[in-house]
Amino acid sequence: MKLLDHRAEGPASAPPLLLGPSLGTSYALWDKVAPELSITHRVVRWNLPGHGGSAADLIGAGATVGDLAGLVLALADSLGIERFAYAGVSLGGAVGLHLAVHHPQRVDSLAVICSSAHFNGSKPWEERAALVRGEGLAGLAESANARWFTPGFTVPELVRDHRDADPGAYAACCDALASFDLRDRLAEISSPTLLIAGREDPATPPVHLREIADAVPGAALVEIPGASHLAPAQCPQAVLTALRAHLDGGAGLGMEVRREVLGDAHVDRAQARQTPFTARFQDFISRYAWGEIWTDPTLTRRERSMITLTALVAHGHYDELAMHVRAARRNGLTPEEIGAVLLQTAVYCGVPAANSAFATAQRVLAEEAGPDAGARGRG
Repeated sequence: MKLLDHRAEGPASAPPLLLGPSLGTSYALWDKVAPELSITHRVVRWNLPGHGGSAADLIGAGATVGDLAGLVLALADSLGIERFAYAGVSLGGAVGLHLAVHHPQRVDSLAVICSSAHFNGSKPWEERAALVRGEGLAGLAESANARWFTPGFTVPELVRDHRDADPGAYAACCDALASFDLRDRLAEISSPTLLIAGREDPATPPVHLREIADAVPGAALVEIPGASHLAPAQCPQAVLTALRAHLDGGAGLGMEVRREVLGDAHVDRAQARQTPFTARFQDFISRYAWGEIWTDPTLTRRERSMITLTALVAHGHYDELAMHVRAARRNGLTPEEIGAVLLQTAVYCGVPAANSAFATAQRVLAEEAGPDAGARGRG
């Protein structure tokens, strides 16, 4: 079976994220965004039929957005991806909407960028399809900059992709846009949904994204100043920031809990030291340790602090023990209770380990009490 041409980036064990393109472009549309997203996700960007390296005969005249969505699911299946986050631009966004409505069990989250639940009726797309079938893509490629970007901006690679696309496959994609209208199904979407609009977008202006945001339960809308139709290419940092906030899920909650327990100063230092090499580990800590384990209501934070202190003593991690003595105080443990926990470790982890732990804890508690604590105690 033929599959869509695609490019995979990021660790195979990371959460999958599929990225869909706009009509006339290739996955190069995501060049300034995908590498950053691949630090924390298994990113798979795909090309439309007849675009990039995708075979033109994957679709034919009269194609639908559902046909394109089927090709995306076949690609995901071939890669062993059952559930995925999805983000798409224009036609790629329409594919995402279709997936979220018709295959909700596959879509963990959805981001629809510079797109619509309908594309202004069938006539303009029928006319464009006929034009392309009769004259090819050269004329449309000449006007691509005006349709895609604000004046004075261009991405030559994308314009070249437009010119090089297969006319028959391009026209079939126009057929898909002509028949697409999901306005009466938007309320069925249950995936967490983000809408991103370019304020200068003439093709799918912000009102189209606002219409989706108003209909999809709990959806969020971000408008990017200065962006036209291909926002990931023109304003990649703004798109990246919005997508990260949308995609981080447990990492967002985890970071909040991490700051509450360990303190802003410690987390800020850890973030400042982060590099592309360590970013995945930092994300893992935020999502798993702090976003899933520390947020589980089965145990209180006080109880989790006591368990953590014991585990750190048992393994001799005294630097981290100092950090978690401070965390234990934030979680409501008194110095006496911390001492009782460490005394318990003397029985089950060994006296030498507890001796080192008491020395660490005493230093931290003295620092927490401040320079006048000793004088007050002697009074």
